[in-house]
Amino acid sequence: MLNKPMLELEQVDTYYGKSHVLFDVSLRVERSEIVALLGRNGVGKTTTLCTIMGLTPPRSGKIIFKEKNMAGKKAHQIAMSGIGLVPEERWIFSNLTVHQNLMMGIKPGRFGKTAKGDWTFDRAYELFPILAARKNQKGEVISGGEKQMLTIARTLMGNPELILIDEPTEGLAPLIVAKVNEVIREINTQGSTVLLVEQKLPVCLGLAHRLYVLSKGQIKWTGLTEDLGKREDIRKEYLEV
Repeated sequence: MLNKPMLELEQVDTYYGKSHVLFDVSLRVERSEIVALLGRNGVGKTTTLCTIMGLTPPRSGKIIFKEKNMAGKKAHQIAMSGIGLVPEERWIFSNLTVHQNLMMGIKPGRFGKTAKGDWTFDRAYELFPILAARKNQKGEVISGGEKQMLTIARTLMGNPELILIDEPTEGLAPLIVAKVNEVIREINTQGSTVLLVEQKLPVCLGLAHRLYVLSKGQIKWTGLTEDLGKREDIRKEYLEV
């Protein structure tokens, strides 16, 4: 019997009011993969993540996570099922310390309880040494790159099996971009499955196993990362500005 994908979208349609935003979107993410969703600004990439997370529920279609349909469930139910979101806006708590922000990522009923393989403060600080150095500083005073790392670390503290990461390198200096990419690769190596939204092609080519190209709310192409290098037509039409 073939293994089922960890996540599968089947003919998903999403609306903002009367505006049709996602059209018949289907994609899958296998366990332990990094899958990237690429496209220019405004084509529906973030909406796809919000639809999976229940923040903009689909009007039709299925969102199958670990063989259960999540479509129509509340965001907190989806989070508790094992999906974590790293939003583009980062949404850290500016008036809380780095350590307190990490505490906010722990799921209800799990504080002080750990199982083998769980993300703990020690494990998070080992992966993000800069956060260990800043643990007592408030979120409002740390740098943009540190905020991005804090957002990823806070999501990991909820021990998600699948992590949705939205534009993690947006607005960051090249050296910090390299560090963020290294972190994403490392958490995947440690067992996390990742669905990455990104519009920077080099980032995706360096991280993802497979790619989906989105344009005007529709999937236009999918394939292995190395295959996109041979498709100049796809890059010119849907990715290059």
